[in-house]
Amino acid sequence: MSAAIRRAVGEAQRIVVKIGSSSITDRAGRIDMAQLIALTDAIAAARASGREVIVVSSGAVAAGLDPLGMTTKPRDLATRQAAASVGQGLLLARYTSLFAAHGLTVGQVLLTVEDVSRQNSYANAQRTFLRLLEMGAVPVVNENDTVATNELRFGDNDRLAALVAHVVSADALFLLSDVDALYTDHPSRPGARKITDVPEVEDLVVDTSRGGSAVGTGGMATKLEAAKIATHAGVTTVLASATSAAEALAGDPVGTLFHPSGRRRSRKMLWLAYASQVRGVLRLDAGAVRAVVERGASLLPAGVTGFTGEFQAGDPVRLDGPDGELVGHGLVNYDAVDVPAMLGRSTHDLVAERGEGFDRELVHRDSLILRKKFRS
Repeated sequence: MSAAIRRAVGEAQRIVVKIGSSSITDRAGRIDMAQLIALTDAIAAARASGREVIVVSSGAVAAGLDPLGMTTKPRDLATRQAAASVGQGLLLARYTSLFAAHGLTVGQVLLTVEDVSRQNSYANAQRTFLRLLEMGAVPVVNENDTVATNELRFGDNDRLAALVAHVVSADALFLLSDVDALYTDHPSRPGARKITDVPEVEDLVVDTSRGGSAVGTGGMATKLEAAKIATHAGVTTVLASATSAAEALAGDPVGTLFHPSGRRRSRKMLWLAYASQVRGVLRLDAGAVRAVVERGASLLPAGVTGFTGEFQAGDPVRLDGPDGELVGHGLVNYDAVDVPAMLGRSTHDLVAERGEGFDRELVHRDSLILRKKFRS
């Protein structure tokens, strides 16, 4: 099975390649042109074979350190944003020049959490990506660090890359960094063994307590989270060293291969499961949980015991069971101000009061994704 999946990786037509900060900068935080040239050469070779490539590149903050006279990554938000502002232009200029040598045009895409957490802006980002690919460009993506706040951040570009893979319905995701693979323990510890294949991320038992670099934000935990998000949506994921980029993109057995463990879903359902920012919570009684989970029913007012949030009709909300456990996410049909008068009431009573045109469901089953189906 793994050999077949690796062949499919090498033949994947639409791929997302995430490049970590440590892979394109030296220890002083300056852009390492030798490493960057090797990476762009590998990506250009993939493009030359007819594949579509989206690059998610870290390194903006790191690239801005040296010009601003800093030797270490700043801790405060304002200084990080200043470094990103300087470094983003430098980084894109390098990518533009290096890809131009291969006859490729670069398109910069800067994203914030809001760009993928709201359905309309998610759809707009999707259209932008697809049009860039149609026109033969190589989108180079990064989080818009110059305006993102600590409260509204992807947190790292591993997760961003997984979400971009969703947005564009990628066939494969490559997480390239200074880490060559997943290990049973930190590679420096005695007895640590390399893991070459992961059929199901949920079944992993590994120590991710150490990770990250002096210039990056991610570690092994963020890479596993990205692999989980991608593979549960049917996107094969490869974790490999950036120095093995050409081999990884070709599907050679380097790094760790995360097998796709879920079927592809509509972009709307992927957005609802992984990218949406919930605006409220509906609390379900035990009967309602059984109805939506076991029978695939819509959520009716009679099964809702309470709610929190200031949502509007069409907003994503979280559905919780009686003990606060996550049941799923859904798009609510009513504004929060309208919900109190409906709670716990039967459909018969509500129809009698409001007429046959009354929308019976708080959340329709076609706009609801269950927790267990995030990964099935």
